[in-house]
Amino acid sequence: MKVILQESVVNVGEAGEVVEVADGFGRNFLIPQGKAVQATPREVKRLEAQRRVIQDRLRKAKKQADEVATRLQSISCVIARKVGEEDKLFGSVTAQDIADFYREKGVEVDRKKIEMEGPIKTLGEHEVLIKLHPQLTAKIMVKVAPEE
Repeated sequence: MKVILQESVVNVGEAGEVVEVADGFGRNFLIPQGKAVQATPREVKRLEAQRRVIQDRLRKAKKQADEVATRLQSISCVIARKVGEEDKLFGSVTAQDIADFYREKGVEVDRKKIEMEGPIKTLGEHEVLIKLHPQLTAKIMVKVAPEE
């Protein structure tokens, strides 16, 4: 039986693919669960139309992510923190602090998309990755400076 997957199914295929599955698996599991529809000529045409719309949407999202990446890299991120003896920070710089910094500069960044190994606890420049799109990750430098 040929089916069109509505969502990704492990060991079967990705969403939007036309795959061949056992009749019972398709009829008793995939179709009732809403994970697939039978691959009739009508459904295949609908899938092709849907793919074009999705690809256009993905292209627009990628273009917007490129613009955000350019804006992020044009703004130098400097965060001031109180410093104790031997240049140790009181507290740390987190993904939320970086997101708040960019929000103040007019660029919306979701803190959950900021990839850090952990909070920044030292002065200096630190490399941080921001996942803007599945195919685009912006690399920024965050400078932690002593508060004056």
